[in-house]
Amino acid sequence: MLHLIRRGERLVVPFLLIIGWEIFSRSGLLPAALLPAPSIVLHSWADWAFAIDGSSQTYSGHWLSDALASCLRVLTGYAIATASGVLLGIAIGWWRWVERTIEPTVQMIRPIPPVSWIPLAIIWFGIADKPAIFLVFLGAFFPILLNTIHGVKTSDRNLIRAAAMMGATEQQMLRQVIFPAALPSIMAGLRIGIGSAWMLTVTAEMVAVKSGIGYVLWDSYYFLRYDLVLAAMVSIGLLGYGTDLLLKLLMQSTLRWQRGQTVQGR
Repeated sequence: MLHLIRRGERLVVPFLLIIGWEIFSRSGLLPAALLPAPSIVLHSWADWAFAIDGSSQTYSGHWLSDALASCLRVLTGYAIATASGVLLGIAIGWWRWVERTIEPTVQMIRPIPPVSWIPLAIIWFGIADKPAIFLVFLGAFFPILLNTIHGVKTSDRNLIRAAAMMGATEQQMLRQVIFPAALPSIMAGLRIGIGSAWMLTVTAEMVAVKSGIGYVLWDSYYFLRYDLVLAAMVSIGLLGYGTDLLLKLLMQSTLRWQRGQTVQGR
């Protein structure tokens, strides 16, 4: 019973927000077209997903294909960012010559907003999936890279000395000591990166792609369908929450050894 109550606590704030939103939308303080009530948004969302009455017009019944298109772009760009960010982060954090050679360039590129790359991405890759994947990569790469560097540099030196005394090679040191020690920081970077990945794929779909949830959001804005705009926003939030939850579960199963070292709130 207590377990169910604790799970229900997560629904309290969303429930209150929805009730408050419904009351405010129906109060007449704003035109209903500018801020559709949640009930209207839910109806449009249902038609977008299941084609119940055609109220979402050309998007009726297409939610699943739009969501899959966005997910594919996110996962592709995110996978590339994860592989390159972790490998480069370990190299920068472990070898001083790599840090001196590469990190200044990385730190110079990092402050450039990913959205400012959109014109070049379109020129380089055209109007297709590739510019969206490129922007997702940029958004996820730097959080993963910096957290990996931090994890490597803050690894327990006593563990490194112990492994060296036991005759571990550099490859064994990196694989069996440094990577596991840096894993909590890497996982934190992965969770930050997935949020950035969703933000960037939606931005790219608004400009450089003709499919996906971001495209539906932007196209609906042009036709003053703010119910679909809000449905798209909620869809992005739920998909982002779902992918973050999967990462959190992966983190819990991977870092079981760390559970005894963390403080659990009541």
